[in-house]
Amino acid sequence: MNDLRYGVAEAIRLLLAGDAELYAVVSRTLAISLLATLLAMAVGVPLGYGLARGKFPGRLVLLSAVNTGMGMPPVVVGLVVWLLLTRSGPLGSLDLIYTKPAMVLAQFVIATPLVIGFTAASIQALPPQLPDLLATLGAGRIRRLWIISKEAQLGLVAAVMAGFGAVVSEVGASMTVGGNLRGSTRVLTTAIVTETGRGNVPVALALGLVLLALAFAVNLLLTLIQQRQR
Repeated sequence: MNDLRYGVAEAIRLLLAGDAELYAVVSRTLAISLLATLLAMAVGVPLGYGLARGKFPGRLVLLSAVNTGMGMPPVVVGLVVWLLLTRSGPLGSLDLIYTKPAMVLAQFVIATPLVIGFTAASIQALPPQLPDLLATLGAGRIRRLWIISKEAQLGLVAAVMAGFGAVVSEVGASMTVGGNLRGSTRVLTTAIVTETGRGNVPVALALGLVLLALAFAVNLLLTLIQQRQR
């Protein structure tokens, strides 16, 4: 109980003191996770729509693969990305290992199946006759996609929340491909692991509380957007 109390006090102290290292870690965490989520949305939403509305051989297999990917262990993703980016790997010439772009890539791989799965589920929840009805009413392809997206936007916002929540809180992939380098690739989750290993429990708790506050703030904003659309 004392550790928790000290952790709260330390979190408040660090935030009020304007600790430069803390704010750098927070901004780095937010930038990497938001970029990975945006990339996952750019790829995952069209793929989710295609899986929901398409009729082609192997569709059920792909849906099963997506559902499996939604539960992929982040540390496994990190290992695969590390093998691709390490100097002896097929993408080693890009020299991305232990950099922020490598972390974005790993988090993108984690978030994309979630975005695809949530998008497919939200599109499938709409009446299947909706696209044909819109076409009959004279809506063009772009207009139809826009209207369908508006109708499914509650699910799409949920996809953003699921994707962001998964990547901002993961540690295995970020540690594996980023290396937890101070001033470069250290984010909140890896900093928590570092401070815990050093025995600095109050500082680790403080960082954990900051991470929870950050995730809550982003999800509160998305929830407000989602509920306003209702």
